Amino acid sequence: MTPPAHFLASWLAANCGGANRRDRAIITVAGLLPDLDGLGYFPEWLTASTAHPVFWYSNWHHILFHNALAGIICAAAALALAKQRWKAALLARGAFHLHLLMDLAGARGPDGDQWAIPYLLPCSEAWQWTWSGQWALDSWINRAIGVALLAAVVGLARWRGFSPFEMISPRADGACIGLLRRWLPGGKPAGVRRPPPEA
Repeated sequence: MTPPAHFLASWLAANCGGANRRDRAIITVAGLLPDLDGLGYFPEWLTASTAHPVFWYSNWHHILFHNALAGIICAAAALALAKQRWKAALLARGAFHLHLLMDLAGARGPDGDQWAIPYLLPCSEAWQWTWSGQWALDSWINRAIGVALLAAVVGLARWRGFSPFEMISPRADGACIGLLRRWLPGGKPAGVRRPPPEA
């Protein structure tokens, strides 16, 4: 699935279990981390018509960070950096695996090629996660899931009084929640949230 869908799903996962603001950010990043191996798309695109093209995306996407070792590293980083260490580590591991499952379900390439998840790399190539029903990355199903995830994030943010903008700044988060409170009924009373600190 697309990085925005992974972001929304990871932020929703980070809201399980009462994690604090910092830990929610760590968990959300853990859910995005597997797509670091997709950054090779840009040099591959830039060098495509040159005499020396690179194939970093074609060769490494879904290889370098879509595996169990990367998941262990994510959980260990959360354990080291989070305030609620074990809770954040477990949720980070869950968000990481949610990313893998989303890709397993809906990441087939435009040429019909299925992207397998080489879960045991770099130790072994023996177990490749595949699913015969994997739908295309640009399918209507992925779009519908993206819309549903966005609606869930908006609803949860309105109800709980904080949004994914909390990862940028309390001021941006406060502005977002203010807009949601004006546009959407329900949620916690306006007096529950502390105002963002002055810059």
